[in-house]
Amino acid sequence: MKRLLLVAASLVAPLAAQHDDPDPNLRKPLPSPAEIAALPKDGGEEFNRLIFEQSPYLLQHARNPVDWYPWGEEAFRAAKAQNKPVLLSIGYSTCHWCHVMEHESFEDQDVATLLKEGYIAIKLDREERPDLDHIYMTVTQAMTGSGGWPMTVIMTPDKQPFFAGTYFPKHGRGGRPGFVDILQQVSNLWQTDAERAGLVAHAAKVTNALVDLVKGNPGELDESVLDRAYLGLLQRHDSIKGGFSDRPKFPVPHNLRFLLRHHLRSGEANALKMVELTLTEMRKGGIWDHVGHGFHRYSTDRDWLVPHFEKMLYDQALLAMAYLDAYQVTGKQQYARTAREILTYVARDMTSPEGGFYSAEDADSEGEEGLFYLWTREELEEALEEDDAAWAVHLFQVTDEGNFVDESTRQRNGRNILHLKGTHAELAKAHGLELAAFEARLEGIRARLFEVREPRIHPLKDDKILTDWNGLMIAAFAQAARVLDDDEYRAVTRRAVEHLHEVLLQENGQLYKLARLGVPAGDGMLEDYAFVIWGLLESFESLQNPRDLATARALASQMIARFADEERGGFYLSPVDGEALIVRPKEIYDGAIPSGNSVAAWVLLRLGRLTGETDLEERAAKILTAFAGDVNRQPGIYTQLLFAVDFGSGSNEIVVVGDPAAEDTRAMLAAIHGVFAPNKVVILKPIEGARAIEALVPYLKDQGQVGGKATAYVCEDFACQAPTNDPEAVRAALGGKER
Repeated sequence: MKRLLLVAASLVAPLAAQHDDPDPNLRKPLPSPAEIAALPKDGGEEFNRLIFEQSPYLLQHARNPVDWYPWGEEAFRAAKAQNKPVLLSIGYSTCHWCHVMEHESFEDQDVATLLKEGYIAIKLDREERPDLDHIYMTVTQAMTGSGGWPMTVIMTPDKQPFFAGTYFPKHGRGGRPGFVDILQQVSNLWQTDAERAGLVAHAAKVTNALVDLVKGNPGELDESVLDRAYLGLLQRHDSIKGGFSDRPKFPVPHNLRFLLRHHLRSGEANALKMVELTLTEMRKGGIWDHVGHGFHRYSTDRDWLVPHFEKMLYDQALLAMAYLDAYQVTGKQQYARTAREILTYVARDMTSPEGGFYSAEDADSEGEEGLFYLWTREELEEALEEDDAAWAVHLFQVTDEGNFVDESTRQRNGRNILHLKGTHAELAKAHGLELAAFEARLEGIRARLFEVREPRIHPLKDDKILTDWNGLMIAAFAQAARVLDDDEYRAVTRRAVEHLHEVLLQENGQLYKLARLGVPAGDGMLEDYAFVIWGLLESFESLQNPRDLATARALASQMIARFADEERGGFYLSPVDGEALIVRPKEIYDGAIPSGNSVAAWVLLRLGRLTGETDLEERAAKILTAFAGDVNRQPGIYTQLLFAVDFGSGSNEIVVVGDPAAEDTRAMLAAIHGVFAPNKVVILKPIEGARAIEALVPYLKDQGQVGGKATAYVCEDFACQAPTNDPEAVRAALGGKER
């Protein structure tokens, strides 16, 4: 047993050179609903139990010879009845290494036999159950010093883990243990009474440690934490290429949005420089899809050149908002253009006919990572006219040998990741062109390459609609609608909110976790509530539909009732009436996606200022207190949470009274929305039909027009200015200037 635990403690992240690429012929299409409906309960000979699941990731494994169970009581009852440990494999549909491990092990009959004889095997989509993913990722990181997907956990029939790791090859190589070896060793240990008792005792210790972690580290936060977070980011910042690490590089948009808030609050010029450098270098690099738009998940190198090619919905949403913020702060059109292009990609490729947003696109196509996005010089020359081809080859740094290294051979194969060596303005100057002429020619080339690329075999699209990520995307489109004054984005926002009401919101006022093919499933988790409230608040500020505010307020009540830790503060990830887990996890770390607690604190403050309900602000303050000890130690990794601290340090409450269709009202709102003032809340009280909004915000009853014109009431830190009809006075009060 000691030998097994040492193996677990020595695991590191997988190396790309240690696998053979999956056979593209084994990546069969997902079964149709009609095929699924015709199957017996156990799936039949060709399919296992996963065939009845919603998740595309689980459906990808439905043809494995492994006797997979989905997560649920049936699996754990079987483990107890058969006295077997549980093998839990966690991943997601666009995870490249998940595909590799499937091909090497889960499609292998020998491995399937080992699993069937010695284990109850469970397959879990991390995006469906972030609470479970958090619990077992915490274990994996503690045991191995790192984490990632696929995640491999072995546990008792009582869900208590005693072994964890990430990717394993079928057989050991390069000092890495093989999956078969691990399965055999654990199975042998489990069948010996004394060794099994040792595994169970170790699992109990791991579980007790998890319980201690959830207790949290309370304390107090003050505004000094904002300055310390900035200094932490400054220390980590790559002053040459941007970002906050050497390699790999993740975008982490909330770091950038925090820095813009810090720049606004403190006047610190370096904070803005860090943001602009990062956004500019990302947009030039291969992490950006220069043909079809949108950002890949992260860069494997320092230069943002070589991406991990999957595209995630949450990245598009969060990065669009970061670029919109940068546009408002600087007035530079390059940031507005990138935001528009991100949203073009989402509207074109990631939006369902009903208005919801799909989750992700895979890194792989035809069994190779990135193949869909790569170009040889010959392909470019065939796609374009001679002059344009020569121009594009030079512009996109295309070479005969290529700049992309094939993972299986570690050799260049002539394929290129398109990227730029300068901004559009810099390249236009280098080519002796006006910026408009340069961009027109570049757009013509891009459009032609897109036309040529479209018939290629596309990466798999994960077409499940996740409630939390849809909340983020609603927020992005809504922010773009008002910042860019775009009716198309307003329409997309309306449709997405309508889809939320029709599909993702239950009759009892609770949220589903996801939907696929129009069918909702699963209980919403903390992130679903917090992120949807975020989206609805952005939609309300842009569209001023009282229903958005009413729904946000109702969901806040649900979130508090079902997720709040009344004893210690903060929110659990899973609901009080949900499945019994070994621990109810909490999370505050703002990683690639901000944490549910961080967003909850921020949106509760905003809701409190909008509605005048101070109890919501008190609830937000308890979140800050509950995690203050951890945040004070390393504030730079909790930047989304610091949005709430910054908001609490000073905010504006603005009421505009006027006719929504009148020019003076539109001018007033344009002045307000044209300023980067992230700590503001805005309410439009219409001249006619004000009852709906007054029912939600009672203090509006006493506010009316002055002089028969659109009138703004501006308050800051609980002190209100005299009402005004002058949009420029409002702009000045918010710190904005006429551009």
